[in-house]
Amino acid sequence: MKNELDSRFLLSVFEKVRQNGDKDGEAHILEGVKAYTDFDGYTLFIEDALVKLSFGFHNQYHFDYESASHYEAFEKKLKNIVNQY
Repeated sequence: MKNELDSRFLLSVFEKVRQNGDKDGEAHILEGVKAYTDFDGYTLFIEDALVKLSFGFHNQYHFDYESASHYEAFEKKLKNIVNQY
């Protein structure tokens, strides 16, 4: 399965979680999705309990998950955040 999410979409999700989510240390959590950056702010991380996404320099991203259903549920959460907030 090829994961293709638009960089603008990912940045939108990140901002919506940061603006509307509950602060948890350096991260923010909204609808079960956690968003935070590395120490210098160049890499963004968006994750839930089953999927981790790192998004960095030159719009490169990497997903870490065990099954396609986990990814599909994660993508649905991200779309829901963009549409709701």
